[in-house]
Amino acid sequence: MNAARATDHLGDVVLRQVRGHHAFEGCVEQLATTIRLGVYPYGSPLPTERDLAERLGVSRATLREAIAGLRQAGMVSTTRGRGGGTVVSYRPEAPASSAWPGVADRKEELLDSLTFRRIVEPGACYVAANRALSASERMLLTTSLAAVDDAADSAAHRQADSRLHLAIASVAASPMTIASVTEVQACLHDMLQAIPVLEVNIEHSTRQHQAIVTAILAGEATRARRAMEHHCDDTAALLRGLLG
Repeated sequence: MNAARATDHLGDVVLRQVRGHHAFEGCVEQLATTIRLGVYPYGSPLPTERDLAERLGVSRATLREAIAGLRQAGMVSTTRGRGGGTVVSYRPEAPASSAWPGVADRKEELLDSLTFRRIVEPGACYVAANRALSASERMLLTTSLAAVDDAADSAAHRQADSRLHLAIASVAASPMTIASVTEVQACLHDMLQAIPVLEVNIEHSTRQHQAIVTAILAGEATRARRAMEHHCDDTAALLRGLLG
């Protein structure tokens, strides 16, 4: 599975039907989140209007309004006519490269997301390791892991890290779990953007990612869950310490 196919797969599983009466806002939220987390990275095309409207369960008119909102926010650009389409123009910033006042305003919610993450992501690993993964699912895990290691800079690394965690959730094959991991990764992303990149932590994280993926691929569910628990605990300790 190449990088483009991995992106398509994650988009397939992360985007979900919009619920409630606020279809426009729901579309904007989901699409903006997938872009910020790197499911659709800078320069990549979004799926066609028809595909996105079907995935989100909205009319194409509503989807066009949502994409127009993303254009106004500078997250995408659109070209019309044959060969045209919508392309991601959002460039991720390096962690701690700018002020993130919203983190302080949402401190209680964000810190609670670390507790929720400690429950849901280890569980996703346990379920994934217990499944008979297909060849494409195994390839998704290995290519997502390699993308973290091969990231060109800290901004690309942050997005690749999110994609790896979403890939793990996707092979658990539980839509509710995928939605939960997407939610906690969005909170985690905001917090990690507010602190400096610490190379020692990145080294620890790299080893933990390798241990998690290796255990899942080997079908060792308990080891996979424990490796993710250690990973979640270390990240939570870092964030609670630096964000107060």
